[in-house]
Amino acid sequence: MLNTEKAKNKNLLIIWVIVLLAIAATIVSSTVISNLNQLPAGFVYVTDEIPTAILEIRYFSEDNFAGAVIDGYQAPKAILTKAAAQALKKAADDLYEQGYYIKIFDAYRPQRAVDHFIRWAQDLDDTKMKEKYYPDLDKSVLFELGYIAEKSGHSRGSTVDLTLVDIATGEELDMGSGFDFFGEISHHGTDLITEEQEKNRNILRDAMVSAGFEVYPEEWWHYKLKDEPYPDTYFDFPV
Repeated sequence: MLNTEKAKNKNLLIIWVIVLLAIAATIVSSTVISNLNQLPAGFVYVTDEIPTAILEIRYFSEDNFAGAVIDGYQAPKAILTKAAAQALKKAADDLYEQGYYIKIFDAYRPQRAVDHFIRWAQDLDDTKMKEKYYPDLDKSVLFELGYIAEKSGHSRGSTVDLTLVDIATGEELDMGSGFDFFGEISHHGTDLITEEQEKNRNILRDAMVSAGFEVYPEEWWHYKLKDEPYPDTYFDFPV
């Protein structure tokens, strides 16, 4: 009888050890996940501020001018400084009242991603995405024309690339050219687009400017917060 009681106690001890190890593993796992999702002070995930924002993070896919997942993009998420995200929310709220969601293609961009772009631009033999993104340009002029640079405002955390989606139809508005299309048709004020396409661009522009963002003349999708909090800092933490 004594041996049976000892065996029972031993089994209970083993069960408790297993339970405690499982709890410890769960805590460690949760801590690791929490650390992976933790952002530097002053940065937020855009969808935490704007739940209606649609994300299509192109550099986490191969559907971009380089044709590859870009260095530093480990998840299809949009990150901005807190100040930029709050300003973007003002624009998104305004646009929602007009019947539009915002769709984000890119926001904060690690410096390592910019370095990836530079390496890609220097490899003149890699032109697999030319037809979609730069059909009228020779790849050798992309630096000269400013489409590729060694530093990007995106890496300061307060720049966002976006378009509009009609809430009623779920379709993107026709802006006359696609995101990251290298050419004059992407410029504000171009005469290469229709009145309707210009009107659509202006809906986005007016809301963004009213919320405190600046227009980038060469790219209809690109907006920088006028009073960005880190004007001289280029960050490199991954997305």
